[in-house]
Amino acid sequence: LTGCQGCKLCKSRSTIVFGVGNPRAKLMVVGEGPGEEEDKQGIPFVGRAGQLLTKMLAARGVNFDRERDCYTANVVKCRPEKNRNPEPDEVAACNPFLMAQIETLDPLVILTLGNFASQTLLATKEGITKLRGRAYPYRSGVIVPTFHPAFLLRNPGESYKRMAWDDLKLARQEYDRLSGR
Repeated sequence: LTGCQGCKLCKSRSTIVFGVGNPRAKLMVVGEGPGEEEDKQGIPFVGRAGQLLTKMLAARGVNFDRERDCYTANVVKCRPEKNRNPEPDEVAACNPFLMAQIETLDPLVILTLGNFASQTLLATKEGITKLRGRAYPYRSGVIVPTFHPAFLLRNPGESYKRMAWDDLKLARQEYDRLSGR
């Protein structure tokens, strides 16, 4: 992956943002792609959306410690220019890396954040508002789609927050069920 030239994103990045977290984690969080701050630091979800994600995961009733309980990655590993949506060829170029991460971690629960992560892993064109609210069997675990924290920051309405909270509680329930807790 070092020096990857697999797609045109290599021209707009400062660094490859592969993933971070506990390599033994059974909760994997998958977002769309790195933003400006992530590109600078080489770590996923360190900007405002990442700060919100950390708070959401740690909230009472969900109780996931991001460093101890999670591994965080993105569908694309390099920042799209001006934070535009990743294009299909870019998603395809990074997909082997994401699949290798999933294969290595073998998570019980994959929390997908937003349209791109959810659509990529569920192989669908359905939007997040239709996909969220339930768990989908995936490998030996499940995928739980929810809104991307950046969307929640742009749309601070209570209904979206409530739906995201319900999704996080579902992820916790599935995690506990699959881990035999």
